[in-house]
Amino acid sequence: MKAAIGDNAIKTRLLSLDFFRGFTVAAMILVNDPGDWAHIYPPLEHSKWNGCTPTDLVFPSFLFIVGVSIVYAMQAKKAEPATHNKLLLSILRRTLTILALSYTLRLISNFDFTHLRIPGVLPRIAVVFGITAFLYIKTNVRTQVWVAAVCLVGYYLIMTLVPVPGFGPANLEPTTNLGAWLDRLVFTPNHLWVDSKTWDPEGLLGTIPAIGTCLMGLLTGTWLKKDKTKTGRQLLQMAGAGAVLIVAGLIWNEFFPINKALWTSSFVLYAGGIAVVILALCYWLIDVKIYRRLTPPFLAFGRNAITAYLLADFIPAILTGIKVTSDGKKTSLWSYMYNHLFVPLLSPVNASLAGAFLMVLIIFIPIWVLYVKKITIRV
Repeated sequence: MKAAIGDNAIKTRLLSLDFFRGFTVAAMILVNDPGDWAHIYPPLEHSKWNGCTPTDLVFPSFLFIVGVSIVYAMQAKKAEPATHNKLLLSILRRTLTILALSYTLRLISNFDFTHLRIPGVLPRIAVVFGITAFLYIKTNVRTQVWVAAVCLVGYYLIMTLVPVPGFGPANLEPTTNLGAWLDRLVFTPNHLWVDSKTWDPEGLLGTIPAIGTCLMGLLTGTWLKKDKTKTGRQLLQMAGAGAVLIVAGLIWNEFFPINKALWTSSFVLYAGGIAVVILALCYWLIDVKIYRRLTPPFLAFGRNAITAYLLADFIPAILTGIKVTSDGKKTSLWSYMYNHLFVPLLSPVNASLAGAFLMVLIIFIPIWVLYVKKITIRV
């Protein structure tokens, strides 16, 4: 990890993209850290299986943004073939660094290789970034479109036509679909999501359509970079393209259900279309209309997104690990804060939501310091 300091670190950044990224990271922290998991507003929970809640849109939005960011970060270097080998080594280094950070954080909180979860959010980000960045450097737009199509159609055919060993015909049930079978085969139950042990929402097969999500961002970024500025009409066309993707996802949903855990192809189109519409709206408001009154907090999260995500793992672990005495009993510092600040004053769901907002605020403090000092920590 290294820090870039000063205006040169941010002069080429797209403010609307930073805002969208920051909003996504803040939302990710909010839904991952409720005060009480037993009391959560339905929109702040993942779908039980098929379907899509606002919470289900957070991760695909981030992968979409990763794709857009690849273009803005690498376009100039892509134009110089002589630097490609060096750039590919940099991509590999960043991929391995994110993987290493993910597993290091897990082992810090629970030093147990026997039950170390191998799939996960950061590992998927790392792998998808590495593959998509390689495709951006080594292929043209037409090839990227074909690869995205193959990822989505190929995944659909694999999941709906290939029989599942030991279970029979192809199916899309949580524990008996082909992806769950493959994850158990490769990782064994000990290294899967602890809440299930039989399947993982960030499993191997689901990484294929996740690459499609990132490629959608890549193609969007390529279109945005064609011209220095975009008119309102062009952004309306971009939003229209997003609406078409949403409708296509809803149509595909009829025979390949929208499902975040499986990262179905219909989910890719639906969530990707929403991300395109949101980015078009952010671009119009922030970069065209220059409306920036409410942007700084989200720009802070957006400029140091991975750092914020790592802190969102590290800080709750610290607050939970610190023990205090309350009413003669040992409890964690976080439980003490939550039970004394919110539980006596609010309903259970509102207390839980307030706890989540408090966690976002706690993580925001160091992120804001970095933003004010114009420090961007790059992985």
